[in-house]
This record gives sequence, structure tokens and C-alpha cells, in this order.
Amino acid sequence: MDGEEASLLCFTDGKTICPMISSQDHKRAYDGDKGPNTGGMGTYAPAPVMTKAMVDKAYETILIPTIRAMEKEGRLYKGCLYAGLMITEDGPRVVEFNARFGDPETQVVLPLLESDLVDIMLACADGTLAEQDIQWSDGAAVCVVIASGGYPKAYEKGKVISGLDAAEKAGSLVFHAGTAEKDGQIVTAGGRVLGVVAKAADIRSAVDKAYDGVAKISFDGAFHRNDIAHRALERL
Repeated sequence: MDGEEASLLCFTDGKTICPMISSQDHKRAYDGDKGPNTGGMGTYAPAPVMTKAMVDKAYETILIPTIRAMEKEGRLYKGCLYAGLMITEDGPRVVEFNARFGDPETQVVLPLLESDLVDIMLACADGTLAEQDIQWSDGAAVCVVIASGGYPKAYEKGKVISGLDAAEKAGSLVFHAGTAEKDGQIVTAGGRVLGVVAKAADIRSAVDKAYDGVAKISFDGAFHRNDIAHRALERL
């Protein structure tokens, strides 16, 4: 399929379907969408390619038919449904489904949620999602992944991480993806080590704020992409 990828997650109680804010992942390891595929080097939300018309079309032609088909088969689906999409000239097409929140998409989608996630998920479980008034922020969120040198191939572990407190004090929300504690210090323990997230009123400000947080964090061999959200910025 030719087009631009985007992710559209939704809440559902098996009857009602509530799409979340769209997002876009960056799978390639290096700037310019080059290098090997990874689990995701960064994300941003919302994704401009997912216009209201495109979200509505995905809702009508993908989300509703999927949930209805599962109900018809006696497999009522409740919770979060992740739709990985390719936005083609003919509209949205399904790349994959996941029966969970996506990583690292969730790191930028949920920070924009203004309603209580617990209330929403309880409503999904007990079939009352239609009664929920789910509110979202009008702003944007960006996540930059800091990875271990060599990732997604072989990489070393146990590198001491510094600057976490400084990044958080500067306003970043830092998610630990591949870390551990050793001798009272936080060290690397995976390929994708940290997800540094920032929220702001617009995508440009969110990008700048996220990279400000990234600049405060360091460990031996650390690397990250410098062009997260470039497709959104190119549309400005």
C-alpha cells in the first residue's frame, strides 16, 4: 500500500465506539526515515494526515464494521482497539490491528486526554461507554525515544543514565521503557530506553519542548532521531 501511515485507537464497550486522537509513529531508526525498522523511535499527536473527514471515514468503514463483526461472531470486544492505518489516495486502509494500547503512540495520545481514564475503561467494561463525555486537549504532544547505541541490533546494557530529574523539572514527561536500578542509579536495560514526552499548544512548540527535555538526558551510546513530527511540521 502506498501512502502515509497513522494510528487511530478507540475505546469501545462492544457497542459504542469512541475514537481517540490520531497519532503517527516513526519506525525507522534514523533521521529521514532511513535505517532498519524499530519498535518506534518517536510519535506525535494529532496526525495532520488524519483530518476529521479521514477519521470519520475510518470510523465508518473500519472501526464500526470490525466491532460489529466481532459482536456478530459472539466475540464482544471491550477495551482499546488499535488500528494501524495506511492513508492512501482511496482513503484509510488497515495495516494491522492490536488488542491493546500502542507503544509509543499511547505516550502522546493519553497525555492529551482530559477525562478520567479509569472512568472510561470502567464504562468499557460495564457497557456504559455511551454515557461518557470524553474530553480531549486542543494541543499537541510529541514523544522522542532515546535508544541504546546499536539498537535495533545488538546493544550494551547497564549504562548509567543522568539528567532524568532535570528533564522532568523542565516540563517533560519521561517514560521508562528499558531501564533498571543498579546500586542506587538508573541504568539502561533495553534497546528503547526512554520516551521523552512534551505537551504544548501546537506541534512546533511540543517538538521544541520535547527536544529540550531530550538534551538534558545522557548515557553512554545514547541516540535519538532529530526529526520526530517532520511530516506535521512540513504541513505548517
